[in-house]
Amino acid sequence: MAFEGLSERLQNAMAKMRRKGKVSETDVKEMMREVRLALLEADVNFKVVKDFVKTVSDRAVGAEVLESLSPSQQIIKIVSEELTELMGGEQSTIQMAPKAPTVVMMVGLQGAGKTTTAGKLANHLRKTQNKRPMMIAADIYRPAAIQQLETLGEQLDIPVFSMGDQVSPVEIAKQGIQKAKDEHRDFVIIDTAGRLQIDETLMAELSDIKSVANPTEIFLVVDAMTGQEAANVAASFNEQLNITGVILTKLDGDTRGGAALSIRSVTGKPIKFVGQGEKLDALEPFYPDRMANRILGMGDMLSLIEKAQEDFDEKKTEEMAKKIKENSFDFNDFIEQMDQVSNMGPLEDILKMIPGMSNAPGLENLQLDPKDMARMKAIVLSMTPKERENPDLLSQSRRRRIARGSGRPIAEVNRMIKQFNESKKMMSKMSKGNFDGMDGMFGQGVKGKIGKMAMNSMVRKNKKKVKKKNKKKR
Repeated sequence: MAFEGLSERLQNAMAKMRRKGKVSETDVKEMMREVRLALLEADVNFKVVKDFVKTVSDRAVGAEVLESLSPSQQIIKIVSEELTELMGGEQSTIQMAPKAPTVVMMVGLQGAGKTTTAGKLANHLRKTQNKRPMMIAADIYRPAAIQQLETLGEQLDIPVFSMGDQVSPVEIAKQGIQKAKDEHRDFVIIDTAGRLQIDETLMAELSDIKSVANPTEIFLVVDAMTGQEAANVAASFNEQLNITGVILTKLDGDTRGGAALSIRSVTGKPIKFVGQGEKLDALEPFYPDRMANRILGMGDMLSLIEKAQEDFDEKKTEEMAKKIKENSFDFNDFIEQMDQVSNMGPLEDILKMIPGMSNAPGLENLQLDPKDMARMKAIVLSMTPKERENPDLLSQSRRRRIARGSGRPIAEVNRMIKQFNESKKMMSKMSKGNFDGMDGMFGQGVKGKIGKMAMNSMVRKNKKKVKKKNKKKR
């Protein structure tokens, strides 16, 4: 997964610092040596690493830090703040033209995922901002590029303007924008041609398209797996076209994270979106602060809550919350909840968004087989409607019948029912704001109590933030 190696190295360096009561300048130097190595191994640009380490070191060795009550926490806070700043500081949103349509040009090298990302962006704008996008197929060189965009358009039910591969891309862009105006479309996304490497012909054509399209945004689509080279590509495109932002693709792949940490410093342009997965809804706005928290193992509750709100049916979720609170959660709800959680993505990735869970023992090796979900479903569907509604009816003879019906061992049936009962108790506690029993996440004693209080506070604050954000959208 993205940032995994970097995250592990940085978290180890932070953990050593946390164990120290009083921190000396020597301790800071030792930690920064590990941070520098971690960033270089992640393929971050050397100059970016040098500047980052100097900035953090200068702030960390100040008297107000080293002589504070908790210097280690202060230093970790500084690393988090500077990591956030390195990736852009604040979230950079998509700009709108004063008069519709807003034109977005997608540029980049061949193989970066430009065409698929154009479809994802159109889908994102329609879903989150109620926009009426149109896509323009202006890549006349790559075999089947036009067909690929048209197929995406059909899947998403979003119109695609094309004129075949015998008309110049400049003319296609010009006529496509006029078509969008005639149909009162408020967003136009132009899928331009990529090359295997940057060349003058490519740049001249893109400059010509830019002249006729007058785009509000020029997004450079970059494959995150190219590491530091992605920053060099971004610098070249920016010099020629003055890009307005970057979309990083394949951030869910085996990438070291160098591109995300270098691009902003090298180009001065923000990362606006990240692609994490092949599905057409797998495009997310980029939040530097949230990414920094995830890299440092501090979780990302706000993204988790937003993801849940986006993927979960609001009415059903309210009904489910009521059932959990009343302790009337049954196996029908269990199946429904399982399906909704599956839509959010791999469970191991969701767990890492919870503060403290990225360092939980065994989580790094957690690989949940989708077949396990199917087996659990088979067990539940082998129950009678009455048994699903009232799990207390499940005697041993009934369990044996369910095992035969689902083709699973009786031990597996017993284990699943036990896990269901334990989860039910835990959810009931959490619904009342009680995090007792979650000591593995927070630790014991005073530290555990503080952790639970912090979790309660964080959930309340994040819910308020999401509510405010949803009001603004309306």
